[in-house]
Amino acid sequence: MTSSVLIVGGSIAGTSLAYWLHRHGFAVTVVERAAALRDGGYKVDIRGAAIDVVSRMGILDTLRSLRTEVRAGTVVDGSGKRVASMDGDTFGGRTHGDAELLRGDLTRVLYDLTGNDVEYRFGEAITALDGNRVGFASGSSASYDLIIGADGVHSTTRALAFGPEERFRHDLGYRIAICSVPNHLGLDREEVTYVGPGRTALVYSTAGSSDAKAMFLYAGAEPSLRDVYAGSGWEVPALLEAAGSAPDLYADVMTQVRMDRWSAGPVALVGDAAWCASPASGQGTSLALVGAYVLAGELATGGGFAGYERRMRPFAERNQKLGPANVKRMVLSTERQVRASMRMLAVMDHLPFKDRLLAAAMAPLHKAANAIDLPEYGAARSASS
Repeated sequence: MTSSVLIVGGSIAGTSLAYWLHRHGFAVTVVERAAALRDGGYKVDIRGAAIDVVSRMGILDTLRSLRTEVRAGTVVDGSGKRVASMDGDTFGGRTHGDAELLRGDLTRVLYDLTGNDVEYRFGEAITALDGNRVGFASGSSASYDLIIGADGVHSTTRALAFGPEERFRHDLGYRIAICSVPNHLGLDREEVTYVGPGRTALVYSTAGSSDAKAMFLYAGAEPSLRDVYAGSGWEVPALLEAAGSAPDLYADVMTQVRMDRWSAGPVALVGDAAWCASPASGQGTSLALVGAYVLAGELATGGGFAGYERRMRPFAERNQKLGPANVKRMVLSTERQVRASMRMLAVMDHLPFKDRLLAAAMAPLHKAANAIDLPEYGAARSASS
């Protein structure tokens, strides 16, 4: 009899887990709260061990064909004067093997891999857990051998199985907002960043998109962008105006999820639901891909949830450590720090070896991204008996 698995959340972790579980012989159902697959979204990076995962899925070339092709990054001051520029990969902390693409494009590729083999139920959510029995928002219920929460930092699965979110969420003291905006600067696969005291704003364009994406990253708990960015220079007022009417505005606290264990009985967590490292880590997508691969492989080869945690936890925790340090470099606290940073960048911009300096600064990210040995789980079929 084939083991049944319910995956809660059609996220990157959820869809990639569905692929690997089906490949290992499990019967998989995915429930997703949204009415349809989520398109668009912010740009994400696939690097390190995650490159090996997507290569084993046979989609590496496809994903590289969907790259954002952001070719340049620039830092400007309040008057809009260029302080420093660099190539897009250096600006984004990527090596040439890494792939940067839009989150929605990655989700679509993963869904297309699984759509004919996995049952997807959109517009559905779980409301209750009782052992192996799951209650749904639609009023129905069903039993599954395993239930996996891949439903993000605000995971309902985690709340039902482990307790309130506040027990596991560790806020970093910053907020983030992302949305689509008109490309009024005429950017062509470019990213431009403005840094002010306690607040950073950036805008970029990607290959094949007529609009642009704006991101606001700032310190403190104040949710009002207009209040936080009042008096900011450059194009920030125009970006705020566009954000006010953006249909896809996403805003949240910068947070991490830290748990002593990721499983309880037949329930386990994967991706941000288990170990959210925060967007500042630059590793959320890669962690999701690697975590899905390891979880499915351990379930298929007898390691179970214990094997999954034993293999994945050191990798997740090492990458979590990137978040707090990175966000402090992305958002500078005082005007004095901003001025010092701008002077340093201006000097570095004229150094012939600036790319090597920046690559050295990104070394901890790349070491963390590769800090796991991935087994070849093969096509084990231990899900059936």
